[in-house]
Amino acid sequence: MTKVFGIGFQKTGTTTLGAVLEKLGYKTAGYYQFRDMAQRDNLTWEEVEQRALQIASEYDAGKDTPWPLLYQQLDRAFPGSKFIHVVRKPEAWIKSAVNDFADQPNALHQLIYGVPYPKGNEAIWLERYERHNREVEAYFADRPQDYIRFNLEEGIDIPSLCVFLGHEPVAMAPPVANTRFRKMVKMAWWRLTGK
Repeated sequence: MTKVFGIGFQKTGTTTLGAVLEKLGYKTAGYYQFRDMAQRDNLTWEEVEQRALQIASEYDAGKDTPWPLLYQQLDRAFPGSKFIHVVRKPEAWIKSAVNDFADQPNALHQLIYGVPYPKGNEAIWLERYERHNREVEAYFADRPQDYIRFNLEEGIDIPSLCVFLGHEPVAMAPPVANTRFRKMVKMAWWRLTGK
C-alpha cells in the first residue's frame, strides 16, 4: 500500500483526517506514538525523526505532530508517497491551539516552534504555522500527483481524496472526530494518569 502522510499542522483537522484514512483501510499513526517525548528534557529532532521513520515503516499513514515537519525526510525515505495538506485560517488555527495547549510545556512544541506552548507566544506560533504552509506548497509545487491541499473551513472533499489516493470515490461524510468535549475528557484523563 502506498504510504500517505497528513502534513497539515495540529489543529487542522488531523483527527478527522486520520478517521477518514482508517475508514479507507490505512493503518494510521499520529501523535500518540510520540506522546512520551512531550515531557522529555533535551529532546533532539534527530530522535524524533528516527522514531518517525521507524513508525512509518510499520504503518500505512501518519498525521498530526510531528509528521508535518518531516515531509521531506518521508518523501525521500518512501518514494511515491502521497501527501495531504490541510490548512485553516491562521486566526482560527491559533485560537484553537491556545485553547487546547494554553501554557502547558511540550518538548515537541519546543522543537517545532522554539517555545514550549502557544499562550503568550501567539505571534511565534503563527509565524511557524504560516512558514510551514508556504514551504510545503513550494516543495510540492510541481507534483500534483503526490500532493493535495484542502482548506478545513471548506471541508475535506472525500471523493477527491479517494481519487488522489487511487481509491474508487466513495460518498462519506467526514467524521467529526475531535469534539471539544472529547478533548476535555482526554486531557483530564492524561493529567490524572499521565497516559
